[in-house]
Amino acid sequence: MRPTIFARMVIGYLAIFIPMAAVGAYTILEIASFYRVASYILHIDNRMKNGEKELTDSILSQVRYERKYVIAKDEGLYNQFVLAGREVTKYIDEAMSIADTPSKKETLIRVRDYYERYKSVFHSEVEIIKKKEAYFQQEYQWGKEQALDQIMEELRNLRLQTEISTDEKMKYLAETEGKASKIAIAMGLGFIFSGIIILIFITKTITGPLSFVGEKTRQVASGDFQSTLDLTSPPEIGDLAQDFNLMCDKLREMDRMKSEFFSLMAHELRTPLASIKEGISLLLEGIDEELKEKRSKILIIIAEESNRLIDLVNSLLDLSKMEAGMMTFDFAPSDIRPLIRKTVSGMEPMVMARNVHIVVEMPQDLPHVNMDVERILQALRNLIGNAVKFTPNGGQVAISVKSIEEGVSVSVADTGPGIPEEDLNAIFDKFKQATIRGYRDIKGTGLGLAIVKYIVDAHGGRVWVESKLGHGSVFAFVLPS
Repeated sequence: MRPTIFARMVIGYLAIFIPMAAVGAYTILEIASFYRVASYILHIDNRMKNGEKELTDSILSQVRYERKYVIAKDEGLYNQFVLAGREVTKYIDEAMSIADTPSKKETLIRVRDYYERYKSVFHSEVEIIKKKEAYFQQEYQWGKEQALDQIMEELRNLRLQTEISTDEKMKYLAETEGKASKIAIAMGLGFIFSGIIILIFITKTITGPLSFVGEKTRQVASGDFQSTLDLTSPPEIGDLAQDFNLMCDKLREMDRMKSEFFSLMAHELRTPLASIKEGISLLLEGIDEELKEKRSKILIIIAEESNRLIDLVNSLLDLSKMEAGMMTFDFAPSDIRPLIRKTVSGMEPMVMARNVHIVVEMPQDLPHVNMDVERILQALRNLIGNAVKFTPNGGQVAISVKSIEEGVSVSVADTGPGIPEEDLNAIFDKFKQATIRGYRDIKGTGLGLAIVKYIVDAHGGRVWVESKLGHGSVFAFVLPS
């Protein structure tokens, strides 16, 4: 199944949006990665650098107090040494808490161990000084300096590790930024290019068939109703092509009906007009008094043909009004039985001439119907008149009226030739007449049944026909009560 225009548009937009969203997501992830690394440098490496510097400064400050105390032996200097020692311990603990590699932690552990050794040597020296005992000062000085040298060496090692870590992260950021930029640009350009191609393709699949439809429409506008479309992509345009072909079929049918109508009207108008013309010519030439009877017949023929022309014109006017929605209806609750009796009574001359038997079945308890009496009478005359006209001599027309759930049902059945199956669907179309072999001499305008359908539809009812060729026809309609 081919995708619809909506589906094509959705697919096209998704084909553009999803890759662009992927580029955006990739960019966001890279930015998040940059932020994470930068944050790491700021909060770990920089803090480690600052901590190393502060730790170094604190140890050097403590060494100054230590050396001053050894010389001056002032208790206040010793207290300052102790306070500085607390700072050193604090900085070592803080550095341990943010150390992000095992090597840094091991370095800090060694710093702490060497620092403890340095304090231990100094405290031993303090004890001797407080006891005022003689001691070998150079030995203690050498022990303290050895511990301090090892502390400074480890702190330099820590600083070097931190700088290397920072440099690696900066290098990673630079490489990743360059790589991410290239990938984002390449992906963006690729997706824009592919999106343009997709949009052009989708647009072509829509505008191409539409251009073809436009070309065929111009051909139809010029009077070529033979144009047909065979478009299947997309389905909406395929449906449009089917509707276009249906329209062409209807136009061809209308064109054919127009030709048939003009031919029919020419015949219908020519015959009565010719009769009227000949009759008037005879009257103008003058007829002897003894031929008064012949003159009367001519006048009767002229009157009949004039009435025929008037009926034809009235039918055309009525149908035009109905199609234009200008026909007015005077609805009122009425009994349909008197209308049927009146119609049958008016058909008696034709019935007697054709030796047709009419049977009417009507119950006594029919409900009243909200209807326009004159229009329903017109519909009954058309239906019953057609039935009598197409019923052979000696045949029968059965009129049945029943009360049903929907309202009142009226059916007119004849014993005529029936209607071909191919004509059943169009029998109620204007200017449409069934082609019945042996009945081609029976002419009509093809307006009667169309008028019947308009009248019944205007009453909210429905009309239909049931027929089988060679077995007569049944025309029926239902009016809501």
